[in-house]
Amino acid sequence: MTGSGPLRTYTLTGPDGAPYPSAVPGTLGGHRRGRLYGRLDCPSALRALARGGYVRERVFFADEAAAVAAGHHPCARCLPRQYAQWKASRANRDPETMELPRIPDNEAPPPSPLLTAGDLAVLEEPPAPAAHTAAELAAVLGLLGGARVVAVGHSRDAASRDAAVAFAAAWRAAGREIAAVVDWPEEAASWLRPAQRLTADAPDAWAVAAAPRGWAQLVRRLRRGTGWDAARTAGFAALGDPRIAAATGTAALQGMRGAAPDCGVWHFDRGWVVRTAAGGVR
Repeated sequence: MTGSGPLRTYTLTGPDGAPYPSAVPGTLGGHRRGRLYGRLDCPSALRALARGGYVRERVFFADEAAAVAAGHHPCARCLPRQYAQWKASRANRDPETMELPRIPDNEAPPPSPLLTAGDLAVLEEPPAPAAHTAAELAAVLGLLGGARVVAVGHSRDAASRDAAVAFAAAWRAAGREIAAVVDWPEEAASWLRPAQRLTADAPDAWAVAAAPRGWAQLVRRLRRGTGWDAARTAGFAALGDPRIAAATGTAALQGMRGAAPDCGVWHFDRGWVVRTAAGGVR
């Protein structure tokens, strides 16, 4: 148009995942590495942007069809209905980060994410977390080697706190990012706040150092209404305890991995903890 200034162009992500110029802005925003999309006014995304994170991974889509075709999934916070549908549709898929089968998710998230006294009875006397070893820390770092942005969670005992601090320091020293460091008590009223903080910035993965009882309760909250994925989570030795799966339900921890003090690793598969030593399967 005569006399008008140059038209503004926007960079959107197409169904093939490649960027392209557009004369109109996108209707949805997303996180490139987290592979999610949501509304432009999503509270979680706005908080992350205000803190200075997220910006380099920010992408935009013309519509929901383009976001889905590009391999992104709905945000649990601002698109809960679409997220629930997506979660149900992938119940039988293999997780992208592990060669472990998904078990049919017949254990739908309970009406309340809180564990009952009966659920917690199996965790009455779990061993307290021990001080992590150098080999254990190296194994957790290795399990998450394909990620760049990680959120770290830990319970408030000294061993778990020290392991989380050591992981965060090593991760940053490798030139990678920590989205958040979140702690929690062994008992809480709802578990909502730590669950939201641990998933708010849509990290690539999670590292957890914790005592089994608190972690089991937080898992139930994480699984109900957040973007947390057990298969993208690595834990320190204390979390390789099959009683956690007995408390939370076998589907809740499917694919979660972790490290043993001797540099061996473990993973949850159908409620079992499968342990692999440095030289082979135990």
